Amino acid sequence: MAYAGLAQEYLGVPAVTRAYTTACVLTTAAVQLELLTPFQLYFNPDLIFRKLQVWRLVTNFLFFGPLGFSFFFNMIFLYRYCRMLEEGSFRGRTADFVFMFLFGGFLMTLFGLFASLFFLGQAFTIMLVYVWSRRNPYIRMNFFGLLNFQAPFLPWVLMGFSLLLGNSIIIDLLGIAVGHIYYFLEDVFPNQPGGKKLLLTPSFLKMVFDTPEEDPNYNPLPEDRLENQPRDQDLNQQPPQ
Repeated sequence: MAYAGLAQEYLGVPAVTRAYTTACVLTTAAVQLELLTPFQLYFNPDLIFRKLQVWRLVTNFLFFGPLGFSFFFNMIFLYRYCRMLEEGSFRGRTADFVFMFLFGGFLMTLFGLFASLFFLGQAFTIMLVYVWSRRNPYIRMNFFGLLNFQAPFLPWVLMGFSLLLGNSIIIDLLGIAVGHIYYFLEDVFPNQPGGKKLLLTPSFLKMVFDTPEEDPNYNPLPEDRLENQPRDQDLNQQPPQ
């Protein structure tokens, strides 16, 4: 019974959030069980282009380090804000959400070509947090019961927290920068005088991820209408003798 409830809860998570979070957890579990090593996952342009180890373009976004405080902290934020975006401003727009993933991952990969960054999953999480925070500017946040602030300050608070833990803030700055580029191109620039929408989701993504909308002008054939109508049965009618 508990298993059925857990499975139902898992399947109730939006598709993109469920897929990405599961991939991150399974990748970390594989490393913990020594089925994989971080050396097989990290971002290395030389190995990608010369050895054709193209999986590194994806796996560097899936590994958040060994099990510990940092891993669970990142997983909580990834799951929470990815799900809130998918159920909020991207509700019914799965293809657009996937396109944001691809756009953000592409920009981070470009930056990774010129910097010594091995894993970009944390930057990706910060990007999701940044986009959500800018689209929900009036929500009040509380950080561990110590700080109260408006949602747009959340990425900067997380960056400060990383600094306190002794981590490099380059990853956080990259996530904020990519998140701002997406937010500006998607939400700000199209609403400016002379602006237009530059980020157009490819049609093939819409075909794969979005359910087609029903045509309001569609008029079914008469026989189709008759077949779909419920057939009333006279309960008082006596069967023939």
